[in-house]
Amino acid sequence: MGKRIRIGTSGFQFDDWKGTIYPPNISNQDMLSYYEKELGFDTVEVNFTYYRLPSSRALEGMMRKTSDDFEFVVRSHKEMTHEIWEDDQRKSLKENEEIFIRFKEGVKPLKEAGRLGCILIQFPSFFWPKRENFDYILTCKERLKEIPLVVEFRNRNWVNERTFSFLKAQNLGFCVVDEPKLPRLMPFTPKVTSDVGYMRFHGRNVNWFKASREERYNYLYTPNQLESFLPSIRNIVQSSEKAFIFFNNCHAGHAVKNSLYLKRLMGLIDELTPEQERIFSLIEENDLAKIIH
Repeated sequence: MGKRIRIGTSGFQFDDWKGTIYPPNISNQDMLSYYEKELGFDTVEVNFTYYRLPSSRALEGMMRKTSDDFEFVVRSHKEMTHEIWEDDQRKSLKENEEIFIRFKEGVKPLKEAGRLGCILIQFPSFFWPKRENFDYILTCKERLKEIPLVVEFRNRNWVNERTFSFLKAQNLGFCVVDEPKLPRLMPFTPKVTSDVGYMRFHGRNVNWFKASREERYNYLYTPNQLESFLPSIRNIVQSSEKAFIFFNNCHAGHAVKNSLYLKRLMGLIDELTPEQERIFSLIEENDLAKIIH
C-alpha cells in the first residue's frame, strides 16, 4: 500500500480483450482477478461509475476478487460533472447534492478498507474557467471531503498558472493527459498540484473527432514514445506522495500492452510472468527487444 507509483488501465472488462488479452472463454466475473494475478496489475481506474452510480455491493465484490494491496480509482458520475446545469444554456447549476451523497455512500467500502486511491473528477469541454466553475470545484471538494480528488479538464483554457495555483491551494490533483495534438484538445502539461500525481494516456488517434467512441481510443504507443515520457513520469513521482498512471487506449487491448511496457521501463517488473510474456509476444519482436535488453 506504500507504493509511490501504480500503473494500470482505464477499465478491465472489455469484450475485445477476450482471445487476445484474456482467454477466449473467460467470464466477465473472472476478468478482474485475472487482471491482477495473471497480468500483474495492482490498480485499475473504474469508469463505469460515470454512467451509473457505484453501489457498495458491487465495489465490495470487486474488492473480494483482488488482494489487499490492490487500489481502485473511481471516476465521478456524469450528474456530478457533465449534467450539472438546469438547461442547455448552462447559466445556472442544478441542485445535485443528493448525487454526491449516493456516490460517496457507494465508494464507502473502498475508503474504509484503505483501497480507494482517489476520485477522478472529469469535466467536459464546455466547462469553462470562470468564477462559478471554480466555485463548483470547491463544492465538489466539500461534498467529497476526506477523499483525495484529481480533476481532469477537457477544455484547454484551464491550462494556466491561475488554475495550477488554485488546485495547489486546495490540495486538488491535476490530471495530466496525453492525447492527439489537435486544436481544442488538452496539451501535455506534466504538473503536480497535490499529494497525488496523475496521468492518463488517451492515445493519439488523429481521427479523434471523426471516430466512434470505441475507435477514438484505437492507438498503440510506440516504445520510443513511451521512453520519451520517462523524465516527466519520474518528476511526477518525485513531486507527489503517490502517483497513478492509467492507459485509456483500451481498444483491442492496447492499454494492457502499453501499461506493461511502461511498468517494465520503470523497473516495476522484475521477472515476466507467463501471461506477461505472452502479452509482450503480441508486440513486434524488435520493440520487445528494446524493453528487455
